[in-house]
Formats: sequence, C-alpha cells, structure tokens
Amino acid sequence: MSIKLPRSVLASAAVLALVGCTANDRLAPLPDNFGEASKQTFAAQIIDPAPEYEALVPKTSGDHVQDATDRYNAGTVKKPARQSTATGASGSGSSGSGGA
Repeated sequence: MSIKLPRSVLASAAVLALVGCTANDRLAPLPDNFGEASKQTFAAQIIDPAPEYEALVPKTSGDHVQDATDRYNAGTVKKPARQSTATGASGSGSSGSGGA
C-alpha cells in the first residue's frame, strides 16, 4: 500500500516546520548584550598590524651579540641577578593538623 500525499499538504507541512525557526521576541526576548561574549572573543584574536608602543624596543648591536655568543661558547656566561618572587612568609600549604 503506498501513501500519496498531495503537494499542498507537503508544502504546508514544510511551511509550518520553517515557522518554528523564526525569531519570536514575545516568547523569548533576548538581552541587549546577547552575543557580546562572542564578539569580544573574536576581537581579542585580532592582531594590530601597526602597534604603537610607549617605550621603544632596546637597540642591539652586532658587537654586543658577538660578545654574548663568545661568552656562551667559552662557558663564561654572565650570571643574572638573583630575583625573588616571594613577598612574605612562605610555607608548604599544609595546616599541620595531622589528619583524622
């Protein structure tokens, strides 16, 4: 047994299915900032083709690079100044309660 539907029934079913895809502001109003997170994410990924910096990049010279390379090859690299990232009391993070 084959079922043949008239084209008008198929067309009306397709129209009704598409009506569900339309935006209806009365049912679900969107906030004013809808999509703002996506816009900010896309904007954060854009690279400025002509950046302007407050301070210029420090100048280098070939002689300075050659001296550094010679020190590296000779094993006499200048030791950097010791820097600390801690600014206060340090600890291991345990409470010292010893458990239950």
